Amino acid sequence: MAENVLFAFSLTLMAGLATGIGSVIAFFTKKTNKKFLSLTLGFSAGVMIYVSMVEIFVKAKDALVDSVGIELGNWMTVGGFFGGMLLIALIDKFIPSQGNPHEHKQVEEMNSSIEQTALLKMGTFTALAIAIHNFPEGIATFTSALQDPGLGLAIAVAIAIHNIPEGIAVAVPIFYATGNKKKAFKLSFLSGLSEPVGAIIAYLVLMPYLNDVMFGIIFAAVAGIMVFISLDGLIPAAKKYDEGHVSIYGLICGMAVMALSLLLFI
Repeated sequence: MAENVLFAFSLTLMAGLATGIGSVIAFFTKKTNKKFLSLTLGFSAGVMIYVSMVEIFVKAKDALVDSVGIELGNWMTVGGFFGGMLLIALIDKFIPSQGNPHEHKQVEEMNSSIEQTALLKMGTFTALAIAIHNFPEGIATFTSALQDPGLGLAIAVAIAIHNIPEGIAVAVPIFYATGNKKKAFKLSFLSGLSEPVGAIIAYLVLMPYLNDVMFGIIFAAVAGIMVFISLDGLIPAAKKYDEGHVSIYGLICGMAVMALSLLLFI
């Protein structure tokens, strides 16, 4: 039993730390390369939208329908999805803006400051959404690996692949906003650590209480949060730095990579 628990936790840790790989990849570019920023932000939006609508939302719906029936399960899934959107929208609304408009700055400096603040805010929100996303995924990976090591391995590999572009989604806007690689890597790394934290909590606290209804509601809300962030933050920012159709190519590639990972490993 102890060996199974260690194996399951190791898989979950591996999957979570893949966000750090994404943040390292993001640093192989110059800060002035706005084409790369546009491509990467579009890619990350594609990953988040596709995984939310094709995988997470569907899993939430299946879990809730199986638990409470078709009609109520569908309503709960949709309610959780838009509830997640409402939650992140409220967080966005009530986070105070940075900077003092009465400070004497040159117009160019002011615009640069506003742009950096927006990127930092977007990267922080993305880290929050991914951390929330990774927490139940950590629980799912851990519990699956305990029951079926082969299934747990397949899920862990798929989630690790998911987490690499998610790490990019966190690191790139924060790096471009602050110029600080350590801060960007730290936030990206911490967003992935919520996955093994989920595994630990699943083992120590939640194991007797976990059920499909809880998973379904959490996953539906996370899908809504990730879609909101993609539509409100990632895609507009990608278009802002766009040259030609770079951002849309990035978005399509992100969706394709996510689709391929789901086909191969789930």
